[in-house]
Amino acid sequence: MSGELKKREEMDPKYQWRLEDVFADDALFEKELNDLTGEIGGLKRFEGRVAEDPKAAIRAWWALMKRVETAYSYAMMRHDEDGSNGKYTAYLGRVQALAAGFDAAGAFLTPELLKMPEDALRALQDDPDFTDYSAYLRGVIRSRAHTLPPEQEKLLAMAGESLETPSNAFGMLSDVELPFPMVRDESGEETRLSHGKYQSLLRSRDREVRAAAFRGMHNAYRDFGNTFAALYSGSVKRHVFYAQARQYENALTSALDPDEVPTSVYENLIAEIDAALPTLDRYLAIRKRLLGVDELHMYDLYVPMFENVDFPVDYEGAKRLVLDALRPMGEEYTGVLRRAFAEGWVDVYENKAKRSGAYSNGVYGVHPFVLMNFENNLDSVSTLAHELGHSMHSWYSDGAQPYPKAGYSLFVAEVASTCNEVLLNAYLRDVHRDDPSMIRLLLNDLLESFRTTVIRQTMFAAFEKEVHELAEKGEPLTKEALSERYLALNQHYYGRVCVVDEEIGAEWMRIPHFYRDFYVYKYATSFSAAVSIADRILREGEPAVRDHIRFLSAGGSVPPIEALKIDGVDMSDPEPVRRAMRVFADTVDSLEKLL
Repeated sequence: MSGELKKREEMDPKYQWRLEDVFADDALFEKELNDLTGEIGGLKRFEGRVAEDPKAAIRAWWALMKRVETAYSYAMMRHDEDGSNGKYTAYLGRVQALAAGFDAAGAFLTPELLKMPEDALRALQDDPDFTDYSAYLRGVIRSRAHTLPPEQEKLLAMAGESLETPSNAFGMLSDVELPFPMVRDESGEETRLSHGKYQSLLRSRDREVRAAAFRGMHNAYRDFGNTFAALYSGSVKRHVFYAQARQYENALTSALDPDEVPTSVYENLIAEIDAALPTLDRYLAIRKRLLGVDELHMYDLYVPMFENVDFPVDYEGAKRLVLDALRPMGEEYTGVLRRAFAEGWVDVYENKAKRSGAYSNGVYGVHPFVLMNFENNLDSVSTLAHELGHSMHSWYSDGAQPYPKAGYSLFVAEVASTCNEVLLNAYLRDVHRDDPSMIRLLLNDLLESFRTTVIRQTMFAAFEKEVHELAEKGEPLTKEALSERYLALNQHYYGRVCVVDEEIGAEWMRIPHFYRDFYVYKYATSFSAAVSIADRILREGEPAVRDHIRFLSAGGSVPPIEALKIDGVDMSDPEPVRRAMRVFADTVDSLEKLL
């Protein structure tokens, strides 16, 4: 049947990532799993005796952590290639069990370290021969108030694998088993709706195609609404359980504490975006006028506003654009990008049962990998630049820091990626400065980045906050309760200009990031920071680039808010968000003047 996705083995391998760089073959991966199973048990020799030789215990734990993480990455990426492949589903299950076993086996470490006098811990942290572990020890000292006795820590670790079930089941149902309907594309041909095709169809010039895709997608999820509600409720309860077990005030505080981010940053973001909604209304009013519709529906929000200004670009063209746009970052930076394209770092196209969306996954000691579902459009070019920003962050961090300090906080994880997107847009606007049609398209693209990466993700953040507060009050998270909350938030953000179609109330069911507690707000704060950083790079050149590379190279060696200060941004103040919203307003002004 036309429109069906190809199987993995039918795809051109030159557009697939080279996971053999991690493990040359599956036999070596299985050997590593078997070896790790035995060696994890060897941690028991330190149990009850950490204070006798804390350096040896810490080194042994981190050495195993690196190997477990590498094995986990391999299994996860193999599974994400094709979620219907039973072999790799089994691999992922085995490595998840191994990781849970590792957590349980090493659960004694932090509690036993905290039994040591604080002076002794600080001496370890300051020991010049133990600097690889200074950031880890700083975190241990900070965690004192939220660390349980060893036997309770072990119980929490043992429960870890089972408490991941809602997230794992969501991924399997959403990406592999959910039956999507057939819909008609612009040519009138029947095609099977998928996550990748949905994004393309929402950009169709044919409004009926957009509406059908919108209804088909959300109705497919609504048919399983009670199941998705049960899964998401389980995930939220997991977050609440951990927060309460560790004696945090609430789940939000618990989620932000590892990043050393005060809850005021989260709350200020929601307040600042709320104050900027009149600018969103102006933008939506322009969209409504340019599309020539009596009513602006939720399925009208993604189609480009200007006719005959499509920007078709294949993957080879996308690579050239990204390299040209990021030339201000210097030859060293773009040289690594060329390696990424030439050496199998990127898995490009959608295939049957492949994980939806896109991500970058750094593997310490190897190199980063990027998963995409590339479509021949400007949005996919932006996604490529975005994910390669993550990869470059991992590349510089891994190259500059020892493994215990290389992992950067999720709070800064979206900065490098969105900075790349902003630089791409600025480059394209410069190249096409004499082409009003292209400038309109690119202003549309930048405005959409603000709407989707800042405003929409902040709406998601507000939803997460409300849902977790409901759970903390003991209220049931039913399909109806969740959909009503989500619909009400869409009405608050969009309802003054848009017709908020009732199907949008089911959209929460298909957002995978909701299974990572309080993660999505970081897209909005990171984009706000990236706007300032990209502007400085374009204005100042090499000095700003040096600071940005220093930021990328800092990894987890300093607290994330301090790392951003290296790049000239202080996110403890609401000003960066306000500045970003002023740029949003200025961009709306520019579009109005151009029209």
